[in-house]
Amino acid sequence: MGETRVDLLHLLEDLRDAYPGALEETILTEIIANSLDSGARVIRLMTDPAARTITVLDDGAGMQRRELARYHDIASSTKTRGEGIGFAGVGIKLGLLICEEVLTETRRGNTHIATRWHLASRNKAPWKWTPPPGMVRERGTAVSLRVTNPLSPLLDPGFIEGTLRRHYQALLEPLFEPLLREHYPHGARFEVNERPLEPEVHAASLPGSDGLAPLEVRLARKRKPSAVGYLVRESLPLPEDRRGLAVSTLGKVIKRGWDWIGLSPTTPEQVGGFIEVPALAGCLTLNKADFIRTGPRGATYLAYRKAIQEVVAQQLASWGDARGEVEEARRRVTRPVERDLERVLVDLADDFPLLASLVERREGGQRRLPIGRGDQDARGLVATALSGVREAAQSGEPQPPPAAGTVAEGSPRSETPLETPPGGSATLPGLGGPRRPARYGLAIQFESRPDEPELGRLVESTVWVNEAHPAYRRAAASRSEGYHLALAVAMALAPLAVEPAQERAFVNLFLESWGGALEEGGKTGRPAPGRRRT
Repeated sequence: MGETRVDLLHLLEDLRDAYPGALEETILTEIIANSLDSGARVIRLMTDPAARTITVLDDGAGMQRRELARYHDIASSTKTRGEGIGFAGVGIKLGLLICEEVLTETRRGNTHIATRWHLASRNKAPWKWTPPPGMVRERGTAVSLRVTNPLSPLLDPGFIEGTLRRHYQALLEPLFEPLLREHYPHGARFEVNERPLEPEVHAASLPGSDGLAPLEVRLARKRKPSAVGYLVRESLPLPEDRRGLAVSTLGKVIKRGWDWIGLSPTTPEQVGGFIEVPALAGCLTLNKADFIRTGPRGATYLAYRKAIQEVVAQQLASWGDARGEVEEARRRVTRPVERDLERVLVDLADDFPLLASLVERREGGQRRLPIGRGDQDARGLVATALSGVREAAQSGEPQPPPAAGTVAEGSPRSETPLETPPGGSATLPGLGGPRRPARYGLAIQFESRPDEPELGRLVESTVWVNEAHPAYRRAAASRSEGYHLALAVAMALAPLAVEPAQERAFVNLFLESWGGALEEGGKTGRPAPGRRRT
């Protein structure tokens, strides 16, 4: 009989690489996420540099003996997919990469147990039961990591506090407490070395702030908003970690910046903001580090993204920070290019499957995102907001919300008018009706990156063209922006579609297909049968 062996070290390293931040930051945020998922009210973090240990103690539900035993299995979890913000105790498991030992103590009812765990070799991570050291008094779980490096940032209280404030900002600002009360009825408090982490000072009182605007997204017939946040504009450039809009769900920040929302103000370095959307917890990827973009959950994410995009664009316009006539002139150039690119992607996706991640195919050759039936609130939001997803994706610009008393084109009529409350918020009518698809695809946006040599870069489903590149300026001066945009898109998509050695051949094929889209009434020129693509 054979035996399946697992290279644990390699697997843990792959898990580590799935997260964008530093390993120590990932470990800390994931341990906190699992504590919050267990219903913890107070999370205490204690460091002991002399012993090289950091301990995270919560008063959550704790674990039974069987649960603690399964907790040592890689990727094992008792959580339901689509719920919570933690992933299979991955923070503690990643701790094996930098720790000599992981001690876990848990208490639930009469069960009070503990284990010790370490990575002994590439293939073995033995653990054993051990007498509880008594860190947990009544109920909850304590995790103590003894790190290998005595200079590890996990032993620095300043690093811990900064990480908590950056990744769990919504739990540290009173503004979001009413919205999160359903999920955290008793709140969530942090202590670092027995010192309570004080709530964040609200953005309105930040020095140098010359503009603050609340953001709200509401569902029809609901008094409570589905998403709450704010935009802040300052006279001086913001620090890097405060630029752009951060999106959080159940208190955990998932994305930060302007790229994810698909728009940017004229002075992106001076505008920041934050928005909490609890419903997006069901749209997280498996590792809870990004959002799903396909299927019904992806439709929900795209719908919320569209709604947030609208209220943000409305507020930027009221500040006079919209891109205005120059941007509209660019859009007149990019719209026909985007329509051609949609046909090119349909043509090439069969031969380059990774391009299909930008759009989804449905019967008839069109690429659509099917919207399934969910709960009433989500169905109303999806039916309304996704009516503009196709236009937003094709134009690459935020669409203004419909006027009061109207609904989106092609959507069923609702007797509830669409209202726009003060403060840049938006109200979405609750719409029922049959299952409706909404198309979406590649969009083109512009940014200025004078120090970058690339013509453009792909972020999610948007190609950001570098308008500061000398080649773009020359193309604009000679009125040949269309070809430059097609070339920039081809070069941005090449790393996604093929291996590095084949990128040049892909660019040539892409441009050939793009040129063919102008022939035969705008239809894409398919290659002759038997022609082999590289």
